[in-house]
Amino acid sequence: MTLRVDETSLKNGLLTLVVTLVEIIQEALESQAVRRLEGGELTEEEQERLGQALLDLDEALESIKADHGLTTSVADLRRGLDDVVNDVVDRLVNPARWADGTAGEGA
Repeated sequence: MTLRVDETSLKNGLLTLVVTLVEIIQEALESQAVRRLEGGELTEEEQERLGQALLDLDEALESIKADHGLTTSVADLRRGLDDVVNDVVDRLVNPARWADGTAGEGA
């Protein structure tokens, strides 16, 4: 039995996954940056550098997505991951709703 792999599809899938994960990490970094800004933990110079670094990262991600035609696939993967996280959180918060196995259907 021969396994046939479409190299282009595999590369695009992997790049989509990597870009999506970097976007998730970027959101966490932005959240921490806001927390530090609001807490007064950063000097003006640090604020400028951090802001510029986050802008540069955003521009790089957008460029990669545009160059490789990944904008839609990254958005779709993000949506799918959001759905999984929402279900997990709902199961933790509302375990009784999930006991009969019908919660989350059609969502």
